[in-house]
Amino acid sequence: MANEKDLKLYYSINEVAEMFGIKDTTLRFWEREFPKQINPKKTSRNVRQYTKDDIEQIRVIHNLVKVRGLKISAARELLKKNKSGVQQEAELVARLQKIRAELIAIKKNLEELE
Repeated sequence: MANEKDLKLYYSINEVAEMFGIKDTTLRFWEREFPKQINPKKTSRNVRQYTKDDIEQIRVIHNLVKVRGLKISAARELLKKNKSGVQQEAELVARLQKIRAELIAIKKNLEELE
């Protein structure tokens, strides 16, 4: 069964920042630095609304800048040259992080059974 987050169409800047463990100011900065990749919809009150596609783009940038430690200019250049490869790598990292979390939960459950 799908959880509530799977059914959402839009996410707030705070929700997205929390997903990646970053500040909302970082997201705003990335929007300015990566305008082709991150361009959330804005309401009449100028409130950002991020879609799942926006979040996937943020995941790619997060992987390059925060996980791999690239400078913004290097990340931008890499995205220009090899967008599909960079995106696949970010997806793989996300899957591995999810598997790791599941394994930690399983280990914890096994320890509780002992």
